[in-house]
Amino acid sequence: MPKGLPFRLKDYLELLDWTARAILENKHGYIPAHQPPILERLQIEPKYWLYMTQHFESRFKGLVGASYVLKAVCRKLEYQRTPNLGAVLQLLA
Repeated sequence: MPKGLPFRLKDYLELLDWTARAILENKHGYIPAHQPPILERLQIEPKYWLYMTQHFESRFKGLVGASYVLKAVCRKLEYQRTPNLGAVLQLLA
């Protein structure tokens, strides 16, 4: 038996998204029907999402988030440079 679920990550995310839309409106975790799919809402390309799920800890060695938030935090912390900025711009922009 193969390790993990027997389908692609993209299919799994679509299943989660579909399930959350099927939950009743008054329940926690409900996603309204008019909301776009999750990766579209996050503005992350599926290929980059898959890469990050497999290499997150090796690719990011500290702060992770939107580039403007990273820059603001690094200014506040008085860092000379912004760690992970290149990876964030490539994978999360």
